[in-house]
Amino acid sequence: MAATEVNPVLENMRAEKRSVALNSVIAALAITALKIVVGISTLSLGILSEAAHSGLDLVAALITLFSVRVSDKPADAEHQYGHGKVENFSAFLETTLLLVTCIWIVSEAVRRLNGHHSVHIDPTPAAFAVLFASMAVDWWRSHRLKRIANKYNSQALQADALHFSTDIFSSGVVVLGLALVAAGHSWHLPWLNKADPIAALVVSGVIVYVSWRLARQTVDALLDAAPAGYRGRIVEATLGINGVIEVERVRIRRAGNRYFADLTVGLARNVTFQRSGQVVAEISDAVHRILPDSDVVIHSIPRETGHENLFDRVRAVASRNNFSVHDVSVQDLAGRLHVEQHLELDETMSLRQAHELVTQLESEIRDQVPEISSILTHIESEPSTIEPGNTVLRDAVLEQKLKPLVKEFPEVLDMHEMEIKRVRDKVYMSCHCTFPDNLPLSRVHEICTELEIRFKQAAPELFKVLIHPEPLTDNTR
Repeated sequence: MAATEVNPVLENMRAEKRSVALNSVIAALAITALKIVVGISTLSLGILSEAAHSGLDLVAALITLFSVRVSDKPADAEHQYGHGKVENFSAFLETTLLLVTCIWIVSEAVRRLNGHHSVHIDPTPAAFAVLFASMAVDWWRSHRLKRIANKYNSQALQADALHFSTDIFSSGVVVLGLALVAAGHSWHLPWLNKADPIAALVVSGVIVYVSWRLARQTVDALLDAAPAGYRGRIVEATLGINGVIEVERVRIRRAGNRYFADLTVGLARNVTFQRSGQVVAEISDAVHRILPDSDVVIHSIPRETGHENLFDRVRAVASRNNFSVHDVSVQDLAGRLHVEQHLELDETMSLRQAHELVTQLESEIRDQVPEISSILTHIESEPSTIEPGNTVLRDAVLEQKLKPLVKEFPEVLDMHEMEIKRVRDKVYMSCHCTFPDNLPLSRVHEICTELEIRFKQAAPELFKVLIHPEPLTDNTR
């Protein structure tokens, strides 16, 4: 069995995300343990609130480590959009844990400020040392987390980075509170003891702020809210692509660091299937320029352009039935429009089957284009087999018959590359004719048709004649 091919870029992304998440867990474990020891020894609510905050950060870091390991797994039969939502769910859990912490901190701070729970706080040098060390570690890991989160657009790592960046501020507030308590002890100002629970309230305020920001991001991601601003940019870029008539719907959802975009666009109903595929590819490229590495699904629907003439409307009905009509002509006979058209059908089809299809097509055209009074369809067989043939390089007698006929049409400047083929006892003749550059295409077609008729009149053995017209400035291809 062949070994599974490994994408080095994807593996490098996974390794970096897991490494920074693991380092965050180790740092959170060390800081939480130190804060708990110092908080208990000093009885500082500010430090204990910081310890609780760091404890939740440890839980959050563990959740983040788990989520980045799971979210990077590729899509499978049960999880067809991948596992990216795990990152969003882990960020939601972090938000919930932070809010639970706030309830305890605010409750204890209010009790101390009201004098219902008097505690002697001993701001030791060790407490300050732990807090300053915590601030340094938080700066280091938030910087690393933010760099990797931005690099790979990871919401779970962004949540961790936001946590630890705010931890620096909250730790600073606790340091200030302890400093004021220490000053109160030195200057015999008991009222400064309230600085510690006030600092705890400030920390809880920071936690609420962080939680609110995270809650909005994670809930939006879990509810598949469209990222702000992206929908308008995608609609504008799509409408700027040649061939797009309208953008009926744009849906964007996010799972982890991956975006999924679903578009429904209207294209002219008479464009070919191949052209519609080209337009869809251009739309996909435009979306990828706005949302790199996104998974894009585009559904195209046929639409009337509003500028279709009668010929376009007739061809549109034929295209809808997977038919291709040609040589469509319209005559105005005493105010009544009469349409004539040619339709090619599979050569193996019986006349009865072909006639039934043509009758249905003509009926639908009359329903969709009520201005038409009558329709006449010439049924042709569409070749589906390759026939062997022998190329005749020169036939001097036939050439002498045909070349003088070109002089009857002064617009034909010359005839060259005449070729004669014999297929199943039928003679096919082809040639290239040069015309003036500015001659209208309608006139070119008339001359070619008349010249084909004259060739067959002069040489009845010709079964089919094909003339390739070329402009004077480019008559070598």
